[in-house]
Order: sequence, then structure tokens, then C-alpha cells
Amino acid sequence: MINSLDKLFQFNQNALNVRAFRQQLLASNIANADTPGYKARDIDFAAALREAAEGRPVSATSLRVSSDKHLAGAAKDDPAAVLYRSVQQPSIDGNTVDMDMERNRFAENAVHYDANITFINSKIKTLLAAIQG
Repeated sequence: MINSLDKLFQFNQNALNVRAFRQQLLASNIANADTPGYKARDIDFAAALREAAEGRPVSATSLRVSSDKHLAGAAKDDPAAVLYRSVQQPSIDGNTVDMDMERNRFAENAVHYDANITFINSKIKTLLAAIQG
């Protein structure tokens, strides 16, 4: 019974984790809109969610070391691989953040996040109604 409940909510948990991570990236892009040389970052949400649903970890890049005295790199706990966004309209200072696109993606991601929360709440209410009779 517990395993079936866990499976029921696992997908939604993974989706919320990926959405929250994307929200942080988009907020970082908006915060650095005036930073010279800043490159806008995002994730491929569909691929990240597919990997999270299948339980596959995000492929982490390992550093090549040339000495035993080098420190080992720590694996990242990010739920998705971070990609650089292609430039739609380059700026003189090298910044690739387009504020209109970032605000749009930020708002869209927030709406989807809220929809996932609402969906989880409705599942919990349905389970409680079934338990209480």
C-alpha cells in the first residue's frame, strides 16, 4: 500500500523539483540582466522530467586531474542539466538575457508549478475522502 502511494506521488515530486530548479535559473537570468557577459541559462524541461521519472541521474561532467594531489570534484545534485540559451538578439556587452522572454518563461513556469501543487492537493483530498468514507 505504501509503495503504491509513493509511486502515485513520485512523478509529481520529480516534476516539482525540476520546476523549482528551473524557476531558480530563470530568476538568476532576470537578476543578471544587466551583468556584462552573462549568458542566459535554462533547462530542457521535457528531457529533465523524463530522466527524473525514469530515476536516471543527471550526467555530471567529471574533471580530468593530472596529479593525485588534486581535489576530487563533487557531484551536483541538480535535477536537470543546465544549458546555455542561444542568442536571439545579441547585446554589445555580451549579455544574452532577453527580459521579455525571461519574464514570460518565469510566469509560465510559475503557473505550471502552481498547477502541479493544485493537482497534488486534489489527489490528497480524493484519498482522504476515500479513507473517511
